[in-house]
Amino acid sequence: MHLPISRRFFCLLTYFFILTGASYACAQEAKVRNVTNAASAPVLKSTVQVSGLKQPAEILIDRWGVPHIYAASQDDVFFAQGFNAARDRLFQIDLWRRRCLGLLSSVFGPAYVEQDRATRLFLYRGDMKKEWLAYGKDAERIAGSFVAGINAYIDHVNTDAQKLPFEFPHFGYAPEKWRAEDVVRIRSHGLTRNLTSEVARSHVACKADLKADHIRTLLSPKWETRLPTGFDPCLPVDLLRVFQLATQGVAINTPAGGRADGGNAMELLAMDTGVAPLEGSNAWVIAPAKSASGRAMLASDPHRAHSAPSLRYIAHLSAPGLDVVGAGEPALPGISIGHNGTIAFGLTIFGIDQEDLYTYELNPANAMEYKYQGKWEKFVVQKEQIPVKGAATTSVELLFTRHGPIIYIEKEKNRAFAVRSAWFEAGMAPYFGSIQYMYAKNFTEFKRSMLHWGAPTENQVYADVMGNIGWVTGGLTPIRPNWDGLLPVPGDGRHEWSGFLAGDQLPFSYNPKSGWFASANEMNLPAGYPYAQRKLGFEWSSDERYSRLKEVLSRPGKLTIEDSMRLQNDLLSIPARRVIGLLKGLTSTDARTQAAMKMLSGWNFIESTHSPEAALFEVWWSRYLGYLFKETVLGRSSSATMGAPDTMVLLDGLERPESIFGADAIAKRNWVLLTSLTLAWVNTEKLLGTDPRQWQWGKLHQSLFIHPFSPAVDDATRARLNVGPFPKDGSSTTVNLSSYNPNNYLLAGGPAFRVVVDVGNWDNSRAVNSPGQSGNPDNPHYRDLADKWLKGEYFPLLYSRKMIEAATTEKIELLPRK
Repeated sequence: MHLPISRRFFCLLTYFFILTGASYACAQEAKVRNVTNAASAPVLKSTVQVSGLKQPAEILIDRWGVPHIYAASQDDVFFAQGFNAARDRLFQIDLWRRRCLGLLSSVFGPAYVEQDRATRLFLYRGDMKKEWLAYGKDAERIAGSFVAGINAYIDHVNTDAQKLPFEFPHFGYAPEKWRAEDVVRIRSHGLTRNLTSEVARSHVACKADLKADHIRTLLSPKWETRLPTGFDPCLPVDLLRVFQLATQGVAINTPAGGRADGGNAMELLAMDTGVAPLEGSNAWVIAPAKSASGRAMLASDPHRAHSAPSLRYIAHLSAPGLDVVGAGEPALPGISIGHNGTIAFGLTIFGIDQEDLYTYELNPANAMEYKYQGKWEKFVVQKEQIPVKGAATTSVELLFTRHGPIIYIEKEKNRAFAVRSAWFEAGMAPYFGSIQYMYAKNFTEFKRSMLHWGAPTENQVYADVMGNIGWVTGGLTPIRPNWDGLLPVPGDGRHEWSGFLAGDQLPFSYNPKSGWFASANEMNLPAGYPYAQRKLGFEWSSDERYSRLKEVLSRPGKLTIEDSMRLQNDLLSIPARRVIGLLKGLTSTDARTQAAMKMLSGWNFIESTHSPEAALFEVWWSRYLGYLFKETVLGRSSSATMGAPDTMVLLDGLERPESIFGADAIAKRNWVLLTSLTLAWVNTEKLLGTDPRQWQWGKLHQSLFIHPFSPAVDDATRARLNVGPFPKDGSSTTVNLSSYNPNNYLLAGGPAFRVVVDVGNWDNSRAVNSPGQSGNPDNPHYRDLADKWLKGEYFPLLYSRKMIEAATTEKIELLPRK
């Protein structure tokens, strides 16, 4: 029997897709096997008896330092996760706990009392029963098991001081045990929203006007704010000092002639680099229809400040009812980015405004009272004792209004300032809510688990084994009935939150027609969303990374896992392409300007380490173009009220000069372009020499993973603690985000952790975590992933027991102590 031609073609085509799909899968599996089989060294085995474990558990550590933790119950798997987190990151999580609870002075001396006091202002002080229930019925049990594991490891190393991480004996202190509530009471490590921007906007309004602030930051969707009645925008210069102390990291420095032993010589090392906090990320999901494998795919690379050890930690937890792998923060139980064998999840920051700065009129007759609804109301005073190494315990007073902690009292104007933040509500411990969504098995369950998500405010991307993809946003959202949250407001009772939006009032998407969804922190409220009524927030990251993601993901054809890895490492700068396009047709009689235009005219806009064009462009972009732009538009006085202009305002203004430059707009725009480019050429010659053929972006742009204690040690020890420096590609405008300090071009942050998940073919997933998994400088996994990360390479994020055992280099058996 002969089939019709159309039927024969269809059958052949189907057979072809089956063969090619199988070939692709086999090829990917072969790649994974080749990598895992390379581990031929004998497995290092050890056994540890611990109190608190109910049944034996084991930790298989693969050749990339990823622990795969197996236990007979979920209580035991979280116990083992805590034990393992301490095994690899004890110094880091102990320092994190001390910083966030306000206990630095107890080990580093009097220089930290001010920071300890500031931090304690932002601890959760509400009902702990309500706090635990906000995360689900098992939250307290999970946290309790996790910290019991940490404490068991502390007991283990206390039996032999040589097992302690380097930092403890070198600086003369010991790790401290945890309580379950430590995990959730801490708030100040979360990503803050717009408090600093409220103050910056006030400064512009004081020295210029709110119209000028449109150059500093773009409000989106389109919005006009106004000064609240009775608010004086001229604020103290050091208004945010306490807030910054409470939220910054820790570093110590030993002055010349001082002792590096944890004594009184320790000083706070200023953490202000002049670079805005990193709150970026990229994440996307691809539906089977656009995937070469026929399966869904997820990619996620969160952007944070770089450090040694790495901020994030990859782990695999396997117990009855739970089998999840991915990354989280080492001091927290669970997994926040990864997959559970059925669904995959990744995240970026979503721009909900969760903070407000309140100003108060103080009682002239009693500085401990503030005016509220026409009456004088007393501050709530919390007295606390701060233990101080080498000195007497210090007594401090923490002051609170009905809205939150007092961060500044301005005696000259008889007013005080307090922060109201969603932080202080139950259920707001950053990332801890992932202990709910990591159990979800479908989109409905995942979305339900995000309804009560607190912090940080997130875009969650989703994919599952059935081929579904989606997007869910989450974050506690204050309802501000009569203002927009963009400026400080009087705390006299006229500006009160009236509850919070329900989680299902936030936007989401399920199986979009495009076959993909991406987020890069851009303004992504859907068309028709009632933003004017709900006022989620009006300040977002600029959209150049999303534009590049859209450009690549929208192309015709299928996408492979390798395509997603390449896209995470993409170096094309859309702002460079847009700005350099404006140079076409311009002329100059200056030889330096001519040379600069000639160099840039042939560039492909790829910001590689070897690129001379990237070096010139970034000097131009970060030091001259924006500053000359804002000064030309605003005048010198008004432009001095702000730093660099908003990227989208800058690009739009240059491309549509008549919208912003006023009379002779095109001539002014061209003058800005050419004059700033000439200045950039001159500065690049000073930085890299007079021969432009020798210029390289990587000679300027360097990556250095800095240990928080490295300033307090000698050069040899510093080299042991820090990782780098290395030449670094990318910039603040590339998908491979590499933000830097424009004063020295040193990398400030970006995606140290990356993951690409092949949904359903889990062993084919890929990840990297720089500089390494371990927090011990003498461990080979402390820095072994930095080279892979620099090269844009990954390792297999293994999931099946068979593949894990093939790649195991160390096995730790945990036994209950009898």
